[in-house]
Amino acid sequence: MGSASSVLSQSDIEEVQEHCNNLFTEEEIVSLYQRFCQLDGNGKGFISADEFLSHPDFSISPLSERLLMMVDGLNFKDFVAFLLAFSAKASMKQKIEFVFKVYDSEHNDKVTFSDILEVLRDLTGPIMSDEQREAVLSQVLQEAGYTMESLLLLDDCIKIVNKSGLKMEVEVSTSLSM
Repeated sequence: MGSASSVLSQSDIEEVQEHCNNLFTEEEIVSLYQRFCQLDGNGKGFISADEFLSHPDFSISPLSERLLMMVDGLNFKDFVAFLLAFSAKASMKQKIEFVFKVYDSEHNDKVTFSDILEVLRDLTGPIMSDEQREAVLSQVLQEAGYTMESLLLLDDCIKIVNKSGLKMEVEVSTSLSM
Protein backbone atom coordinates (compact mmCIF):
# COMPACT_ATOMS: atom_id res chain seq x y z
CA MET A 1 0.00 0.00 0.00
CA GLY A 2 3.00 2.27 -0.11
CA SER A 3 2.37 3.67 -3.58
CA ALA A 4 -1.10 4.58 -4.75
CA SER A 5 -0.38 3.08 -8.16
CA SER A 6 0.12 -0.42 -6.80
CA VAL A 7 -2.66 -2.99 -6.62
CA LEU A 8 -4.17 -3.96 -3.28
CA SER A 9 -3.25 -7.43 -2.12
CA GLN A 10 -5.61 -9.60 -0.11
CA SER A 11 -3.53 -8.90 3.01
CA ASP A 12 -3.75 -5.12 2.33
CA ILE A 13 -7.53 -5.41 2.11
CA GLU A 14 -7.70 -7.43 5.32
CA GLU A 15 -5.43 -4.91 7.08
CA VAL A 16 -7.72 -2.03 6.07
CA GLN A 17 -10.80 -4.02 7.09
CA GLU A 18 -9.29 -4.66 10.51
CA HIS A 19 -8.27 -0.99 10.83
CA CYS A 20 -11.93 -0.05 10.20
CA ASN A 21 -13.47 -2.68 12.47
CA ASN A 22 -14.57 -4.76 9.47
CA LEU A 23 -17.30 -2.25 8.62
CA PHE A 24 -16.37 -2.13 4.92
CA THR A 25 -16.61 -5.12 2.63
CA GLU A 26 -13.76 -6.21 0.40
CA GLU A 27 -15.63 -4.80 -2.60
CA GLU A 28 -16.11 -1.42 -0.87
CA ILE A 29 -12.42 -1.25 0.05
CA VAL A 30 -11.37 -1.96 -3.53
CA SER A 31 -13.78 0.74 -4.74
CA LEU A 32 -12.46 3.20 -2.15
CA TYR A 33 -8.92 2.37 -3.23
CA GLN A 34 -9.77 3.25 -6.82
CA ARG A 35 -11.22 6.52 -5.58
CA PHE A 36 -8.14 7.16 -3.44
CA CYS A 37 -5.89 6.61 -6.46
CA GLN A 38 -7.95 9.15 -8.44
CA LEU A 39 -7.54 11.72 -5.66
CA ASP A 40 -3.83 10.93 -5.22
CA GLY A 41 -2.94 12.66 -8.45
CA ASN A 42 0.81 12.57 -7.88
CA GLY A 43 0.80 8.84 -7.01
CA LYS A 44 2.80 9.28 -3.79
CA GLY A 45 0.46 7.17 -1.67
CA PHE A 46 -1.17 9.96 0.30
CA ILE A 47 -3.66 12.73 -0.37
CA SER A 48 -2.61 16.34 -0.08
CA ALA A 49 -5.00 19.13 0.86
CA ASP A 50 -4.97 20.38 -2.74
CA GLU A 51 -5.82 16.93 -4.08
CA PHE A 52 -8.63 16.62 -1.56
CA LEU A 53 -10.05 19.97 -2.65
CA SER A 54 -9.91 18.94 -6.30
CA HIS A 55 -13.16 17.04 -5.79
CA PRO A 56 -16.14 19.40 -6.03
CA ASP A 57 -18.11 17.64 -3.25
CA PHE A 58 -15.34 18.39 -0.79
CA SER A 59 -14.40 21.87 -1.97
CA ILE A 60 -17.95 23.26 -1.59
CA SER A 61 -18.38 22.01 1.97
CA PRO A 62 -18.72 24.83 4.50
CA LEU A 63 -16.39 22.79 6.70
CA SER A 64 -13.75 22.19 4.03
CA GLU A 65 -11.04 24.16 5.85
CA ARG A 66 -11.56 22.16 9.03
CA LEU A 67 -11.69 18.91 7.09
CA LEU A 68 -8.48 19.82 5.28
CA MET A 69 -6.61 19.83 8.57
CA MET A 70 -7.85 16.29 9.13
CA VAL A 71 -7.12 14.86 5.67
CA ASP A 72 -3.88 16.48 4.57
CA GLY A 73 -1.35 13.68 4.21
CA LEU A 74 -3.75 10.73 4.68
CA ASN A 75 -2.57 7.38 3.38
CA PHE A 76 -5.14 4.90 2.07
CA LYS A 77 -5.77 3.13 5.37
CA ASP A 78 -6.39 6.42 7.17
CA PHE A 79 -8.47 7.70 4.23
CA VAL A 80 -10.84 4.75 4.67
CA ALA A 81 -10.96 5.32 8.44
CA PHE A 82 -11.76 9.00 7.77
CA LEU A 83 -14.66 8.06 5.48
CA LEU A 84 -15.98 5.56 7.99
CA ALA A 85 -17.50 8.38 10.05
CA PHE A 86 -19.77 9.20 7.10
CA SER A 87 -20.95 5.63 6.67
CA ALA A 88 -24.30 4.36 7.89
CA LYS A 89 -22.29 1.40 9.21
CA ALA A 90 -20.39 3.55 11.71
CA SER A 91 -21.57 3.57 15.28
CA MET A 92 -22.91 6.74 16.84
CA LYS A 93 -19.77 6.89 18.99
CA GLN A 94 -17.54 6.78 15.88
CA LYS A 95 -19.55 9.58 14.30
CA ILE A 96 -19.38 11.69 17.46
CA GLU A 97 -15.61 11.12 17.70
CA PHE A 98 -15.26 12.41 14.16
CA VAL A 99 -17.46 15.46 14.76
CA PHE A 100 -15.55 16.16 17.98
CA LYS A 101 -12.33 16.34 15.95
CA VAL A 102 -13.99 18.80 13.57
CA TYR A 103 -14.99 21.04 16.50
CA ASP A 104 -11.65 20.71 18.32
CA SER A 105 -9.92 23.47 16.38
CA GLU A 106 -6.96 23.69 18.78
CA HIS A 107 -6.43 19.89 18.79
CA ASN A 108 -6.32 19.85 22.60
CA ASP A 109 -9.11 17.27 23.11
CA LYS A 110 -11.42 20.00 24.41
CA VAL A 111 -14.25 21.86 22.72
CA THR A 112 -15.46 25.27 23.84
CA PHE A 113 -18.71 27.11 23.29
CA SER A 114 -16.91 29.35 20.78
CA ASP A 115 -15.55 26.28 18.89
CA ILE A 116 -19.08 24.96 18.43
CA LEU A 117 -20.43 28.41 17.61
CA GLU A 118 -17.78 28.85 14.90
CA VAL A 119 -18.75 25.56 13.24
CA LEU A 120 -22.44 26.45 13.47
CA ARG A 121 -21.64 29.78 11.84
CA ASP A 122 -19.87 27.94 9.00
CA LEU A 123 -22.80 25.57 8.58
CA THR A 124 -25.69 28.03 8.82
CA GLY A 125 -24.16 31.12 7.21
CA PRO A 126 -26.64 33.98 6.96
CA ILE A 127 -29.64 31.72 7.66
CA MET A 128 -29.26 32.30 11.41
CA SER A 129 -28.01 35.29 13.33
CA ASP A 130 -25.26 34.96 15.93
CA GLU A 131 -27.88 35.55 18.60
CA GLN A 132 -30.05 32.69 17.29
CA ARG A 133 -27.05 30.33 17.14
CA GLU A 134 -26.02 31.27 20.68
CA ALA A 135 -29.56 30.76 21.99
CA VAL A 136 -29.93 27.33 20.38
CA LEU A 137 -26.48 26.20 21.50
CA SER A 138 -27.02 27.52 25.03
CA GLN A 139 -30.30 25.63 25.29
CA VAL A 140 -28.79 22.35 24.04
CA LEU A 141 -25.89 22.68 26.48
CA GLN A 142 -28.16 23.64 29.38
CA GLU A 143 -30.46 20.66 28.74
CA ALA A 144 -27.41 18.41 28.99
CA GLY A 145 -26.17 20.11 32.18
CA TYR A 146 -23.47 22.35 30.70
CA THR A 147 -22.95 26.09 30.36
CA MET A 148 -21.34 28.39 27.81
CA GLU A 149 -18.20 28.34 29.96
CA SER A 150 -17.88 24.54 29.96
CA LEU A 151 -14.89 22.87 28.33
CA LEU A 152 -16.29 19.76 26.69
CA LEU A 153 -14.42 16.50 26.42
CA LEU A 154 -15.37 13.70 24.04
CA ASP A 155 -17.45 11.95 26.73
CA ASP A 156 -19.34 15.21 27.34
CA CYS A 157 -20.17 15.47 23.65
CA ILE A 158 -21.41 11.88 23.61
CA LYS A 159 -23.65 12.71 26.57
CA ILE A 160 -25.01 15.84 24.85
CA VAL A 161 -25.80 14.02 21.62
CA ASN A 162 -27.45 11.15 23.48
CA LYS A 163 -29.58 13.54 25.58
CA SER A 164 -30.58 15.67 22.62
CA GLY A 165 -31.60 12.74 20.44
CA LEU A 166 -29.63 14.11 17.49
CA LYS A 167 -29.28 11.82 14.49
CA MET A 168 -26.07 11.79 12.50
CA GLU A 169 -26.80 10.17 9.17
CA VAL A 170 -24.70 10.86 6.10
CA GLU A 171 -23.70 8.26 3.55
CA VAL A 172 -20.61 8.55 1.41
CA SER A 173 -20.71 6.44 -1.70
CA THR A 174 -17.71 4.25 -2.31
CA SER A 175 -18.03 5.09 -5.99
CA LEU A 176 -17.72 8.89 -5.95
CA SER A 177 -17.39 10.17 -9.47
CA MET A 178 -14.87 12.78 -10.54
